[in-house]
Amino acid sequence: MSTVGLKLRELREKAGFSLRKAAVAIDVDVAILSKMERGERRFSKESVLKLAELYKTNSDKLVIDFLSEKVLYELEEEEFALEALKVAEKQLKYKKKGK
Repeated sequence: MSTVGLKLRELREKAGFSLRKAAVAIDVDVAILSKMERGERRFSKESVLKLAELYKTNSDKLVIDFLSEKVLYELEEEEFALEALKVAEKQLKYKKKGK
């Protein structure tokens, strides 16, 4: 199960939304939202933000979880994934300094 999916399911249940009501609110099929919560399908950033707003929760941590899963999905089978992440981190820091 995906981290963001699990967290969003917990938030949905805590907020008192049925799967159907949450799916309708963000214009997604119920079966698709169910698969997203179970980690069988990936969320879009847009859907994460919509659900965070619907559940009245801060979206920052959810977006971080979404992005980390996105990176993991792309790199999990790569031999040099960790080295590539280190290089990317340096490049991000350099670009942030330049702004």
